[in-house]
Amino acid sequence: MATLVINAHPSAESFCSALAKRYETGAKNAGAKVNLLNIRELDFDATIVDSFHKRTELEPDLIAAQKLITEANHLVFVYPNWWGTYQALLKAFFDRVFISGYAFKYQKNKSLPQKLLVGKSARLIVTMDTPVWYYKMIFKQPGHNAVKKSVLKFCGINPVKISTLSPIKGSTPEKREKWLKTVEHLGEN
Repeated sequence: MATLVINAHPSAESFCSALAKRYETGAKNAGAKVNLLNIRELDFDATIVDSFHKRTELEPDLIAAQKLITEANHLVFVYPNWWGTYQALLKAFFDRVFISGYAFKYQKNKSLPQKLLVGKSARLIVTMDTPVWYYKMIFKQPGHNAVKKSVLKFCGINPVKISTLSPIKGSTPEKREKWLKTVEHLGEN
């Protein structure tokens, strides 16, 4: 199985970056072909002026990212939940990479587009400070729903599983090591 781990944290020193590396290690230990893509290292303009009337040309790094996504059977997104949802770096990546004609295609006289990324699965590894129960019961998981349903499933990626690690703030080194081992084990499976 070809796996692409996409780290969407803007800092190389983050816990998300450590989690992405551990997932990569686990998947490699299981014999999977693995690529790790750090969005923060990509050179691209996050601004879209008018994507429906005049598409912004894809930079070489985004073309390479699309190639990695195309070649992968399984996508793993590692990112922090900020303000109840996924942060701007991942949003910009989705806006620029998961575009019409690549991830989905509008169809004449149909209200829903054709899904072009069918046959892939995904896992979201999400860190946050909000307790999981509060995020589910009070906030109704807006970030999880947006990535899982409005982006990935919209493009045909299914199933999408979610691992939420929380609360990060105030977590002990022992708790973080347990999370790292759990994520490495997910990579092995």
